[in-house]
Amino acid sequence: MLEVADVVTAYGMIQALKGVSLAAREGEVTCILGPNGAGKTTLLYTIAGVLRPRSGSIRFEGRELAGLPAYRVVTHGISLVPENRLVFPHVSVRENLLAGAYPRLGRDRRGVEADLEATYTRFPILGQRAGQAAGTLSGGEQQMLAVGRALMARPRLLMMDEPSLGLAPMIVEQIFEIVAALNREGITVLLVEQNARLALEIAHRAYLLEQGRISFHGTPQELAANEAIARAYLGISGG
Repeated sequence: MLEVADVVTAYGMIQALKGVSLAAREGEVTCILGPNGAGKTTLLYTIAGVLRPRSGSIRFEGRELAGLPAYRVVTHGISLVPENRLVFPHVSVRENLLAGAYPRLGRDRRGVEADLEATYTRFPILGQRAGQAAGTLSGGEQQMLAVGRALMARPRLLMMDEPSLGLAPMIVEQIFEIVAALNREGITVLLVEQNARLALEIAHRAYLLEQGRISFHGTPQELAANEAIARAYLGISGG
């Protein structure tokens, strides 16, 4: 579904991505692991059109997306749940959700309202707090709002950047259950996550990004069998 080939993204003279290639298969959860500063967020922002790559190809369902602005990438079927949620704190939960459907508001209002109700069914707390300012929600509730906002664009590929960051363990488990459920419903997921154990429990395929380069890719079982990687990211010896 998604093919990233030899992508280079830089901040001035500093190359954050140094020829990254990966693929996300339709219907799967693909996990990207790596230390802080490895380029994981840069990779998602490049795919999403927030950052423009210096070179390389990003193809989604056969269409070239490299260099397209973010609003165009969304219309092609890719949504991003950013790190730290980045909800609009001073407007309501409902308005945050409608922002996710912005490209469709003028031409499919009935469909947008139906999606809004479906989001309230998926996340009842959002329905209960629809008129409440998003900044007053708890961290876990804001994460649900960020996911709901992304889903309002009807993505076929959902990218998530550190969805467990700063959340209590019980809420983290709940967030991963949501991710797994979305995948079972047919949404392809590209997941960046520091909690390697939980990520690999739901992933079909994993990539390791280190210093702007892919250093490993394979199944979660293959990753766990690599002793050096398992020790560094799972805290266990490989088998």
